[in-house]
Amino acid sequence: MRVWDILAPFLMLPSWVPGVAAGIASLHLIQKLLFPYFWADLRYLLKVLMYGLKVETCRLRGKIVTVLDKFVKLAEEQPHKPFLIYEGKVHTYQDVDRRSNRVAQVFLHHGALKKGDTVALLMGNEPDFIHVWFGLAKLGCVVAFLNFNVRSRSLLHCLSSCEPKILIVGADLLGTLEEILPNLQKDISVWIMTKDSTFPSVHTLLDKMEAVSEDPVPVNRRSANNLKSSVLYIFTSGTTGLPKAAVISHMQVLKGAAGLWAFGATAEDIIYITLPLYHSAASLLGIGGCIELGRTHFIKLKKFSASQFWNDCKKYNVTVIQYIGELCRYLCSQPVKDGEKNHKVRLAVGNGVRNDVWREFLDRFGAIKICEFYGATEGNICFMNHTGKIGSVGRTNYFYKLFFPFDLIKYDFQKDEPIRNKHGWCEKVNTGEAGLLISKVNAKNPFFGYAGNKRHTEKKLLSEVFKKGDLYFNTGDLMVQDHENFLYFWDRIGDTFRWKGENVATTEVSDVIVMLDFIQEANVYGVSVPDHEGKAGMASLILKQNKSLDLEQMYKQVVTYLPSYARPLFLRVQETMEMTGTFKQQKFRLVDEGFNPSTVTDPLYFLDNSKQAYVLLTKEVHERILSGQMKL
Repeated sequence: MRVWDILAPFLMLPSWVPGVAAGIASLHLIQKLLFPYFWADLRYLLKVLMYGLKVETCRLRGKIVTVLDKFVKLAEEQPHKPFLIYEGKVHTYQDVDRRSNRVAQVFLHHGALKKGDTVALLMGNEPDFIHVWFGLAKLGCVVAFLNFNVRSRSLLHCLSSCEPKILIVGADLLGTLEEILPNLQKDISVWIMTKDSTFPSVHTLLDKMEAVSEDPVPVNRRSANNLKSSVLYIFTSGTTGLPKAAVISHMQVLKGAAGLWAFGATAEDIIYITLPLYHSAASLLGIGGCIELGRTHFIKLKKFSASQFWNDCKKYNVTVIQYIGELCRYLCSQPVKDGEKNHKVRLAVGNGVRNDVWREFLDRFGAIKICEFYGATEGNICFMNHTGKIGSVGRTNYFYKLFFPFDLIKYDFQKDEPIRNKHGWCEKVNTGEAGLLISKVNAKNPFFGYAGNKRHTEKKLLSEVFKKGDLYFNTGDLMVQDHENFLYFWDRIGDTFRWKGENVATTEVSDVIVMLDFIQEANVYGVSVPDHEGKAGMASLILKQNKSLDLEQMYKQVVTYLPSYARPLFLRVQETMEMTGTFKQQKFRLVDEGFNPSTVTDPLYFLDNSKQAYVLLTKEVHERILSGQMKL
């Protein structure tokens, strides 16, 4: 065939066709140059809107389908499909459904719980955490997830704030129960996950579960009449003081459960959850997300092992992992081995990973899509980095802000409050500047607040921000938005910092330290440590007159009353405490000076976990910390 025979049909096309083709090609080129994320944004936004439309349609039809309803339906449709794998043992949908029925039957026969009552759950990562959670939810109870790292006074505060009828404690946390039992409110009934008990007036649950039926309890006990009704309390450290019980509604559970799907997970994925189940990332995004997908999730319970992580992923054919920034750093700090890219993991979903760790993680472990997201447990705004842009927690655009309105406003770091102009209104920051993230509170994006303390709920709200009558949720986070509309986490405001993936409230730590009879005043703040996410705790101390620092008592105090992530790693003993113009403790200079004994003339001490003691922070110890030889 001659060339002319091939080209002839094209040459006979109407004269306008080449022009149209050139126009389409030009538009495509312009879109690539000026709007490179247009199609990715459109796909993501459509997924979000489709899911919201589906939930809203069910609501308008008077049929509210909760995540628990979806699980029960899946247990009927695929009873023998694996739901979770724990220490090598497979638990099917039917297994989990029936065992959670037994939990529900025990308390139904006990008669102590009615629909809407609160039950507090103090358990580690184990299958019975899920069985008890689901069983109580089948009775229509609100379940309060207690952080098992929290001890003594803080734990008692958590219980008083959520006002539970019953406290259920895991078998491995009986020591924690023993600490609080003498001071526990007498009207709280205590149950433990054992068959017998040495505690007076404490009920056992495992033996009673064996004696009851595994038949389902009446469906009307769990039926939801309103998506905004409470279903969980999840505790958050917040910006000040003791932990607060964030109210979690059915709506928030449904939104959280859609996260994995929105990032591209499918029913064929196997999800590896290593995070604590009391945390919203593991319970809502992880467990709820697996139910939304109708797929297996593999829970690595008890203790996370960096050395065993990839072996587990290979053994169980894991395709999606959950992380916090520290987890990725732990994996990158492991000795390099052959075949580290020989796995099936394709998605990693989480938050808090540093840019350098992000890059190292991808270089070392292969083409895994890092799905970073941002969202406070109690918040009404969420961002998702669906493009994989390194360092970003998500992105926004005009249409996203229509449905989820938010702004970044100017903030006064000295006064610790938003800046208002001469007219009393807040001002938005410019592109590339750090600003306080606030999100509008309305009927579609409500803020449910905290249980047990109206004042804490009100403190998280900003009113009269841009105009009279408006209302915004104050996230307490400083963010930066770049010219491409990517968002980056910058810092926390107020008396708080983040360490080991947890928020640390400085006032809570200070209150524990000043209980010691030789401490006059304690100023707690976070300091940066090279190659570590977040900030490590440091306390500047003023001793009482004629008193000396008792390091042994100090160590005993923080270990007894504070979770491991909240214990100050560094101590600094000062003669006087510098104050701000508004009589608040001055932290900025202390934060800048850090913990370097070469530049700080005050006595410094370091919490050496290997010696279970605070030791003098010498130049040699400081160098070992910076080099990574000293484990923090």
